[in-house]
Amino acid sequence: MSLTVEPPDTAEGTADLPARVALRFQPSGTSVRVPPGVTVFDAASWNGIAIDSTCGGHGTCKKCKVQIVDGTVPASPLDARAFSEPELADGWRLACRAQAEHDLAIEVPPLVTRPKAATVGVGRQVILHPALQKRYIELDEPSLSDQRTDLERIRDAVDDLELRADVGVVRKLPGVLRSSHYRVTAVVVDDLLVDVEPGDTTGSLLAIAFDLGTTTVVATLLDVATGTPVAVRSTLNRQQPFGADVITRISATMLAPDALERLRALAADTLQELAEEVCEEGGIEPEQVYEVALAGNATMTQLALGIDPEPVGVAPFILATREYPDFPAAELGLRLHPRARANVFPALGAYVGGDIVAGLLATGMTRDKRLRLFIDVGTNCEIALGSSERLLCTAAPAGPAFEAAQIKCGMRAAEGAVEVVRIAPEGLELGVIGDVDPAGICGSGLVDTVAELVRVGMLDASGRFVDDESAAGVSPALAARLITRDDRERAFVLHWKGEVGDSSQAVFLSQRDVRELQFAKAAIATGWRLLVAELGIEESEIQQVLLAGSFGSFLSPASAIRIGLVPHLPRTRIVAAGNVAGEGAKMALLSMQERHAATAMLASVSYVELSDRPDFNDRFVDELSFPGVA
Repeated sequence: MSLTVEPPDTAEGTADLPARVALRFQPSGTSVRVPPGVTVFDAASWNGIAIDSTCGGHGTCKKCKVQIVDGTVPASPLDARAFSEPELADGWRLACRAQAEHDLAIEVPPLVTRPKAATVGVGRQVILHPALQKRYIELDEPSLSDQRTDLERIRDAVDDLELRADVGVVRKLPGVLRSSHYRVTAVVVDDLLVDVEPGDTTGSLLAIAFDLGTTTVVATLLDVATGTPVAVRSTLNRQQPFGADVITRISATMLAPDALERLRALAADTLQELAEEVCEEGGIEPEQVYEVALAGNATMTQLALGIDPEPVGVAPFILATREYPDFPAAELGLRLHPRARANVFPALGAYVGGDIVAGLLATGMTRDKRLRLFIDVGTNCEIALGSSERLLCTAAPAGPAFEAAQIKCGMRAAEGAVEVVRIAPEGLELGVIGDVDPAGICGSGLVDTVAELVRVGMLDASGRFVDDESAAGVSPALAARLITRDDRERAFVLHWKGEVGDSSQAVFLSQRDVRELQFAKAAIATGWRLLVAELGIEESEIQQVLLAGSFGSFLSPASAIRIGLVPHLPRTRIVAAGNVAGEGAKMALLSMQERHAATAMLASVSYVELSDRPDFNDRFVDELSFPGVA
């Protein structure tokens, strides 16, 4: 599935657009909120809503037909070639060309044919060749003249594979074969026979892709026979009580002897909870899931497997292993099919883990001739720069600012969080999740607020709030929001919860909050600038910037450019890539070739360690200021 999102060309072209648009998909009833300009195809793909397509959203197959039943979407030239005039009048559009500029209700036709190819990632197809497969076989019954063992009969029937089998399968063979009159289905993962089921069960071929994040964990139940997502669920990582970032969780294992086992158990509980939820949503039993793929950062992966992470947290930052053999999913605490297998993405380094390898796989970074910059914005920010000729990666310690963990009025991106801020001539405009009164600020709202204050001149180049006289010259209305709190710290009020002037109940941005964001954006900007220098290119040569992860998907490109978080490029080059780690995990389940391509990155992608760079600190200090501010 394509995750390419083309931001609007100019600020003038987006002045009248809402901060977020609501899309309601029928008949599923699923409702999602996305930035304006996102295509219906991308919005559906991010949320596990299957829309027929074989070209990955490039507009060549003309199969992604949907009907706009509430709201309007202008017909594109491609729509005019795909639909008749009456169909266009009835609201039929190609999902890959229908940009959601306003709230819409969309009817998604059911898939009428089983696709031969599944499109996942950004703009490229994946031919279905999963490790998980089923073979229905009708065996000759044994006789005195044919005394082959039960296992030999199955191996002979599946003669294109050199099947291995564990004792659990062998234990059940005599009963299953004879009770089913030797009409059975062999369930195979790669070359391992994981089950023999009575009758023909080839219609059920299910696996789960996990994105194991430090903060959020996402699970997608997949029908690997068609590449279609069946159900998607997400939840907070239950390890949160041990800290918001990997360093605090590593520290916990160093301070308490039982912390590692507790963290492992919490990871298992999180994964199992999601597995049960997607199975329930998909109308299947967990025992019908035969394989899982897991993409997580190096620390989360080691914690989930009960591997001591202490060497990862201290110099010289050594992993237990960069790649893992396939192993039973039960090792992750998952109660699925008793012999379900797990595939874990390899890591490029201690702080560029399997989630980034999965993201690079999904975005096709190692295959694309274009020069592209990949940034997964988070507490630990992973960065990759290059093309199919040469690809570099690194990690920058951004800190928790983007998670709003150290922000005074910070909160997660939940109901009541200010997620969009715009300063217009008529006043302050806030976009709040859930359309309720503001309760706090989430990461995207933090970036927007600072960017807007920089734009209008309420924050100077150093990140300091201007004095009252200067603020009054900028805007008398805004100047009234600029206060000095009881702790003598300057702050900008976004929303007065109680009486105007009572900052104790207000949602505000403090001077210290601005500093937190400056440190975070400086670490990230230093990281990609060092890669630019290492690659020997100019910033202007970068043809596309991919903002990955949940936070990156909702980050305003204009705000990111304004504060210097990303290169100063045309906004059309800044792309919200969505949950590419999850997309990569799906690809590993759908294609053995893609799974091998992920492993091949260990040899083809070069890791650049920033902690021992003598120029890092000087560059970091240079990046603290906001660009383009007089």
